Amino acid sequence: MGVATNPDTEQALESATLALFAELGWETVDAYHEVHGTGPEATLGREHRGQVVLVPRLRAALERYNPTLPPEALDLAVEELTRDRSAMTPVHANREITRQLKDGVKVTIRSPEGEERVETVYVVDWDTPENNDFLLAQQVWVTGEVYTRRADLVGFVNGLPLLFGELKAHHKRIEDAYRDNLRDYKDTIPHLFWYNAFLLLSNGSDARLGTLTAGWEHFSRWKKISEEEEEGVISLETLVRGTCAPARFLDIVENYTLFHETQGGTNTWAWRALWRPWGRSARTRASWACSGTRKGRARAFR
Repeated sequence: MGVATNPDTEQALESATLALFAELGWETVDAYHEVHGTGPEATLGREHRGQVVLVPRLRAALERYNPTLPPEALDLAVEELTRDRSAMTPVHANREITRQLKDGVKVTIRSPEGEERVETVYVVDWDTPENNDFLLAQQVWVTGEVYTRRADLVGFVNGLPLLFGELKAHHKRIEDAYRDNLRDYKDTIPHLFWYNAFLLLSNGSDARLGTLTAGWEHFSRWKKISEEEEEGVISLETLVRGTCAPARFLDIVENYTLFHETQGGTNTWAWRALWRPWGRSARTRASWACSGTRKGRARAFR
């Protein structure tokens, strides 16, 4: 099922986008009237709007990937992944969490004999995408220190909000989604973006991807799905199919996410994304200002 090119309303575009993600294998949910809590009636499993990690889904994933570790180790990993990072800059918090996603969370536990040992708790099954939990929620309310905002789309992988989407009606410029919405959200609910892998902005006919520190000029269109030779088409459907199918999404996060330290005043870490299909395969080529990956920390494509 495709995304309508010119839906009449933003709501129609959201509904079509959810249908496309569902076709790709994501579970989808409307969280506008979210029921809080962790019981069977809960919508997302959050206790309140200030939480951005879906702890029950995260805990279930950790149990799947680390069957030999004691509950104490998993508790410590959840605590580490959800701890307050407001004293850090958002991009430094993002870099720290990205490393934990790729390499696992290091925790120190004590044996019955009283000896301490360090264990690695794995958060994502990179080798088997279908063994992960993909959830796309629309109309997600998030409360920061002062303000509450409502995100159009938030994509959770194993309970962590790795994808953010802001949609506009077809007659509106998607640059407005960046200038009027995204910049405000990054100021008012910054903890949502500590975990973010990439950002999606669209009005249906036009669509762009960017990363946490990218300015508008660095948000890029994704014109092809699989083959370099295929005719390029600019649309939300092309972008979603090309980057958000579970295997592709994890491939981008794991292998094509890097950080780059820039000079000037204070050192910061920034991501810049220029993504396009590469060669004759379905894999993705990225030219990013970024750090290393689990499979090869020196890998960078220009």
